Amino acid sequence: MVGRSRDMVVEPVAGTRDAEEEGPVPAAVTGSAADVLGGYLHGRAAEFLRALRAHARGAGGAGGSGGGTGHDGAAGPERDGTAQAVDGLRAAARRLGGTLLTYRPLLDAAWADSLTTELGWLAGTLGREHAYAARLERLLGALHRLAGPSSPVQDPEGPDAGDRSTGPPARAGDRAGAAARAKSALPVGAARAGALLDRQLTLARTRAHSAALQALGSARFHAVADAVALLASEAPFRADEARIGLPAPAVLEPLAEQARRQLADAVAVLPLSRAGAPYNADGLARSLATEARQDAAWDQVRVLLRLCRYAQEVLEPRGEPDARTRSAGQALERHRQAAAAAAAAASAAATPRIAPATAYALGVLHADQRHEVEAARFAFGHHWTPGLLTSPGPDPL
Repeated sequence: MVGRSRDMVVEPVAGTRDAEEEGPVPAAVTGSAADVLGGYLHGRAAEFLRALRAHARGAGGAGGSGGGTGHDGAAGPERDGTAQAVDGLRAAARRLGGTLLTYRPLLDAAWADSLTTELGWLAGTLGREHAYAARLERLLGALHRLAGPSSPVQDPEGPDAGDRSTGPPARAGDRAGAAARAKSALPVGAARAGALLDRQLTLARTRAHSAALQALGSARFHAVADAVALLASEAPFRADEARIGLPAPAVLEPLAEQARRQLADAVAVLPLSRAGAPYNADGLARSLATEARQDAAWDQVRVLLRLCRYAQEVLEPRGEPDARTRSAGQALERHRQAAAAAAAAASAAATPRIAPATAYALGVLHADQRHEVEAARFAFGHHWTPGLLTSPGPDPL
């Protein structure tokens, strides 16, 4: 059975006082589940197609000379327009994939699973270049802050792989001299550490750019675009699903509530009691291998919170974003960025034959980013409360 969107009426919820007293009045949808869910999917598919057309215009204006994702090659308004189009593709792909996952019981399972997988692949591929660029900017800014405003972060000569300290060895009892050398080692090593990070992350960004260009020109991407184009006009609901003709709140709300329960269960696993204490050093007290496992639980909460937001968007298409939900999501996004930056610093520190001052600067940078991880966990624990409403909010890219 194929469901098509019809007129969808949005009415204010009854029983509320004046909007000036109560704040934004939530909106309630009326109509069948097929109308509401189908209408939302059609709208997100249309956004995807608009971004795709904008990207095609921007790539054509760039002359095909490396401007396919808007982060390299093209310049000026063409570059900005192409980058915005890529961001629009990513945002629409995430929203479509998340909605298909939450409301999968109402849709054709094989179709929904296939398209969800492909949309996840597309969003991930298009997002890597931006992620590497933002990570490099974050790390260089942190190095500049840690080394002091008067210290250059990037060494024009670049990191010397064979550079070793040639000074005389320190005497065992010379604590004052060791402290002075440690104090000066950070500005000395920061320039070479910045150059090393710039080289590694720029290379990774270039490879991600090439992968994005290949993806956007591949048959796999065109198949995804064709599937989304069909979704813009009709949504494949399950042929044996009778609930799609029932009122939307009765059908869609239980599925959204299931997503909220999954989020609550994931949050319950987090060590919020420790994260709720400032300067608890929980983000620094474990090995690098343990860091990755520990960060994964927090990142899973970030993904589930995003799914809840998307599920709520279907139910409240004109609802105002909830401030606490938005703040909790932003804290988890900062957690993800800081954890990835710390991992990049640790990876750079493992480069063979780097100078001790460079390794020291990278170690300080890693510790700084792990402190940012700890701060993000504290902020999330401050904003999160059981039963927190997950109204739609801005979609961080």
